[in-house]
Amino acid sequence: MSIRFDDRVAIVTGAGGGLGRCHALALAERGAKVVVNDLGGSVDGTGGSSEAAENVVAEIQNAGGNAIANGSSVTDDAGIAQLINDTLDAFGRIDIVMNNAGILRDKSFAKMEMSDFTLVMDVHLIGSAKVTHAVWPIMKEQQYGRIMMTTSSSGLYGNFGQANYGAAKLGLIGLMNTLKIEGHKDNIRVNALSPVAATRMTEDLLPPEALDVFKPEVVSAGAILLVHEDAPTGEILCAGAGHFARSRIIESQGVFIGGTATPEQVQDAWDNIGDFSSAEPYDMGGMQTLKFLEAAGVKIN
Repeated sequence: MSIRFDDRVAIVTGAGGGLGRCHALALAERGAKVVVNDLGGSVDGTGGSSEAAENVVAEIQNAGGNAIANGSSVTDDAGIAQLINDTLDAFGRIDIVMNNAGILRDKSFAKMEMSDFTLVMDVHLIGSAKVTHAVWPIMKEQQYGRIMMTTSSSGLYGNFGQANYGAAKLGLIGLMNTLKIEGHKDNIRVNALSPVAATRMTEDLLPPEALDVFKPEVVSAGAILLVHEDAPTGEILCAGAGHFARSRIIESQGVFIGGTATPEQVQDAWDNIGDFSSAEPYDMGGMQTLKFLEAAGVKIN
């Protein structure tokens, strides 16, 4: 069955180029009304121009789609309010948010200014939270919402020179994990995309021979899946070069030592503590708590 978004309204942040542009074009091609949000700044977040967003809107309209541009920054409260108002004024509802806006301020942690750490956190993590918080009551009221966070392998696994970026990107997984629970009763599903794509943010990080392989439009196939009507929730989808994988946070079964445990006992049991042969993902933090209680012989009615 073809995946369509007819009568759905989508906001895509950072959609003036790269992955965001491809996401916006893919949504519009499948019938969505799209709000192309982009501050129009440089990779490090400086500057601003509405031209990039307007160019993507023109692409969509020339192909017969329906879209408007918005130049708000995801870090600006007034700008986010304008983004929401522009969307509602134009289309009357908000069904989908793709949190894609981002910047880079790469340096080794020893050389990184804390202002660069804070700014990257503000754009990726706080910006995504602010946009999501603004649309949350709308989605609750209409009993429908699809939200995508954009994480990264730098957050899931680490990457040299990206302590700020990695911290923000893993923070988005924590945000997703709670929102998937809180949104369940209101049919709001929240997922995360971990992309690898040749964009202006990665052109200096990827070798030249990789740039042709990591086309951003291929990644958008995964993004579309995460925000359609039958989307999963709480999933991390990794995508790049036409390859797709799912990532999970899992926990070993562990070893019960007891309330009088010493560091030496923990050290002696280290290999068994790290036995992941029976590891499983948890749907919420309370499942870990229950495991600990059961190991300690405490029964919860």
